[in-house]
Amino acid sequence: MSSSSSSAQPELPSGISRCCVTGFGWSGTPTGTALSAGSIPGTTNAVYKTGTNPRVAILIIHDIFGWTFPNVRLLADHYAAEANATVFVPDFFGGFVCPPELVLEERWAEIDIARFMKENAREVREPEIFAFAKALKSAEGGGFEMVGAVGYCYGGWAIFRLAAAEHEEGSGDSEGNGKKLVDAVTTGHPTFVTKEDIERVSKNVPVQVLAPEFDPRYTEELKTHTFVTLQKLGVPFEYSHFPGVHHGCFIRGDERKEGEKEAMVRGKNAAVAWMKQWLHGN
Repeated sequence: MSSSSSSAQPELPSGISRCCVTGFGWSGTPTGTALSAGSIPGTTNAVYKTGTNPRVAILIIHDIFGWTFPNVRLLADHYAAEANATVFVPDFFGGFVCPPELVLEERWAEIDIARFMKENAREVREPEIFAFAKALKSAEGGGFEMVGAVGYCYGGWAIFRLAAAEHEEGSGDSEGNGKKLVDAVTTGHPTFVTKEDIERVSKNVPVQVLAPEFDPRYTEELKTHTFVTLQKLGVPFEYSHFPGVHHGCFIRGDERKEGEKEAMVRGKNAAVAWMKQWLHGN
């Protein structure tokens, strides 16, 4: 984990508590570039891009905070530097940005959840997410040899879908190894994931799960189903339990919540190690 003695801090949107962006001892602003929609050939999304590795990419699928939230961009910068990758955080909400203070302060009545769910339903966003992953491996979109994917909360269901065996069907060799969309995945406190999503994972895509102890979205039943099913399928996987913390901890890193800052850092370190292992072989 990098640190600095500088007192400079990122500029924050109105209403965001500074403790929510200091989980890493980070100083300065995010170092990547926000690109306009369609800047990556084969995609239609605006995207935050950071890192310069021409061979290895990581796709981050954000949560309800969206692609502009400072923490997700700081995480992307850490992945780029520490996992030696070019990292992409696309806007998968069609320009919608939920006021982060409403989520941080749990003012749910002020968020049009019904509209959000309709406009960002799985069937709406899944084609975009698949297309972005495919684009990264295409010559026009970067020609990356290895692509990892990391998804938090909303992005959790998409991680399992990107890892699905169906992407290899009909395109595999005699050994059954087909054309994967991604080469390794990590999910933290996933939301909207189903048992069927877990059951459809390819044995050729290693899966890492970061699971808070208290999570009404990723229930004990789903946690157990993940553990049992991935073993049965023969999927290389790692399951990390984070005691004492709650859903959302890996993005918030809120110093006001006991253990959350430490969980965010530990989760970041685990994801970096996982991506280094499977995308670089070390």
